[in-house]
Amino acid sequence: MKSLATLLNTIPQVGTLCWIGLRTERQGPINIVAEAELVADRGLKGDRRFTGRPGVKRQVTLIQSEHLPAVASLLHRTEIPPELLRRNLVVSGVNLLALKGRRFSIGDSLLEFSGPCEPCSKMEIALGPGGFNAMRGHGGITAMVLRGGIIRLGDAVQVIPQNEPQD
Repeated sequence: MKSLATLLNTIPQVGTLCWIGLRTERQGPINIVAEAELVADRGLKGDRRFTGRPGVKRQVTLIQSEHLPAVASLLHRTEIPPELLRRNLVVSGVNLLALKGRRFSIGDSLLEFSGPCEPCSKMEIALGPGGFNAMRGHGGITAMVLRGGIIRLGDAVQVIPQNEPQD
């Protein structure tokens, strides 16, 4: 029987970056791009949060593509465009909550999980009545950029292995 520490450390899935959005200003339009530059300790160049001070934990926001149909279903819609959720990156194929306390790469960049990205009251406006509650548990995560680089659609999203605990 494997220990809980071993189970938590076993994340063999490799995800894929499938959407990139830059928020130009508070409540402003989202620029959907095929590539963007992550800058260490700052975030995504061109995003409104990029101008923030270094050390902020919410430098990049990520959501799982697998959660978009779930949110749409809860709202009795056929789909939810990612830009409505105002996250920076949409990834598929890896459970973002499993990254808690972990470092992960997107392309050549290195990020670190810094917390959950809980929904806010703006989801009621973006998604309509019930939007906030539909997003609960599906909001994604926030991350800090440890090593920057250019990220592109299709880049691998991969957990950085930690030292294996002894069973």
